[in-house]
Amino acid sequence: MAIPVREGVTLDSDIFRPNAERKFPALLAVHAYAKQAQSLELMPIGFSYERGFMETGDFNFYVRRGYALVIVNITGTHKSGGIFGNIDRQSIQDVYEVVEWAARQSWCDGNVGMTGVSHFSRVSKRVAALNPPHLRAIFSPYGWTDMYRDLYYHGGIFNHGFLSHWVSSNGPHFRTKNTLKEKWGEAPYAQAVEEALADPEISAVPYLVEALRNPDTGANSVLVDIIANNLCSEFHQERSVNFENCKIPAYFGGDWGVYGLHLPGDIRAIEKWKGPKKLSIGPPVYMDRPLYQYAYESLRWFDHWLKGSDTGIMDEPPLQLFIVGANEWKQAHEWPLPETKWTPFYLHTDGLLSEHEFWPNDGSSTFEDSPHLHDEINFLTPPIVENTEICGPIVLNLYGSTTAREILWFVSLWHFEPEGRGTLLTRGWLRGSQRKLDPAASKPWQPVHLHTVREPLEPNQIYEFNIEIRPYGILLKPGERMAIKIKSADNDVPRNYLELIGIGHVSNAVASQVTVHHNADCPSHLLLPITKGNRIGTFISGGKLPPVERK
Repeated sequence: MAIPVREGVTLDSDIFRPNAERKFPALLAVHAYAKQAQSLELMPIGFSYERGFMETGDFNFYVRRGYALVIVNITGTHKSGGIFGNIDRQSIQDVYEVVEWAARQSWCDGNVGMTGVSHFSRVSKRVAALNPPHLRAIFSPYGWTDMYRDLYYHGGIFNHGFLSHWVSSNGPHFRTKNTLKEKWGEAPYAQAVEEALADPEISAVPYLVEALRNPDTGANSVLVDIIANNLCSEFHQERSVNFENCKIPAYFGGDWGVYGLHLPGDIRAIEKWKGPKKLSIGPPVYMDRPLYQYAYESLRWFDHWLKGSDTGIMDEPPLQLFIVGANEWKQAHEWPLPETKWTPFYLHTDGLLSEHEFWPNDGSSTFEDSPHLHDEINFLTPPIVENTEICGPIVLNLYGSTTAREILWFVSLWHFEPEGRGTLLTRGWLRGSQRKLDPAASKPWQPVHLHTVREPLEPNQIYEFNIEIRPYGILLKPGERMAIKIKSADNDVPRNYLELIGIGHVSNAVASQVTVHHNADCPSHLLLPITKGNRIGTFISGGKLPPVERK
């Protein structure tokens, strides 16, 4: 069905509703993908790019339980009218109109919710921030809230891998126009394109070069928009969630493994949303596709807010956190957790990561970074002696220098089993020239960078870099270790799709020597949120006593 939203523009939709005469609440799911794929009745499989866009949920599940499900293509995609603006203000206003349209239909009782993950979720959050009169609640886990920081520029470093895949896969079904050229004018736009082509980080990626040379071809303008807006500008801000007046009940969530896409946005939402809210962070396994997990949880949420049923969901603690290793859920009322013991683990010579402060011989560690060799350095804790839980935000406060004018920091947090097998947990990023913090928003455990200007580094000068590492929740058992890997590229080979989503950034095209300084004058350290255990700290010995020497 074509839903009218403004003069000359309709949005294409499928509507599934109970076969009964009475009125029902409506659930709205808005996306940019193939509409027919959202209601295919397939056996779910693990997440992959092949089915990654099947994010609505099972329409039969909701219809059987007394809801109408309205699946809508967002503006400018597939058969929907208008121009695709990458969730710009106009497309969000169009969805606002769909909410109110649904409430007026003869089959709707006037109560509307929004549902779905990823693209669906970020649309829901943006629409809810406008407080449509008939929108009663949203169930919107797995959706970024800050376009610049969460998705396109991790730590100010361009994340072209996921973007390129998304545009190449879906762009042929978008109707686009070069609105940035219209806004900036021909000459400034052409200058921005030339500057991007001259940037060695960008010119090293053929797909980006092709888009820049042909910005009006296909959906290339979507890519060029992101490349040209390489600082946190109005372009990104107007496509991010404005939390100033968010009153509608909202359910957020994600999992520890989608650190490169959704997780930080939902944690930001639980902290800043002003209406009733809940958060669930699951194990590091993205939802199966077609999506069906969280169906019963969403039903409890919608039954409470749209039907007035006492499901008990608001009597439970607002945070539900899965702890890896313990493989069970932890409940909490605040983020970060009130019991958090913020513990610095210092970087030492010979790759030691320990709470012990610096020794006189501590100095620095250096690695080479070039287009032909992206070296790295690693720091590893001693074996843990007691069960130790880590849950919350993580930050690496690092003192570094480089022989170049720019440095790209790529930091990864690892878990090692006693026999030595390592598992990547989460990552952090920071462009050295965009190290300036937002003093109003930053906290000791959560650095927030302005990303409004690039300030080139002086070669060989030491700077402090506060690198956000995306949160995690894990129980370390005796004999296990934590480690950090520091390098200036993310050329690692991914082992699964979640690791693939977290890599694909540009790298520095200039060869350099990068030095991490770790001594009393430059106290580089990893700040970990310890929520249980490690009461007296780790043992350099790993808790093993030396044998008695016999004479």
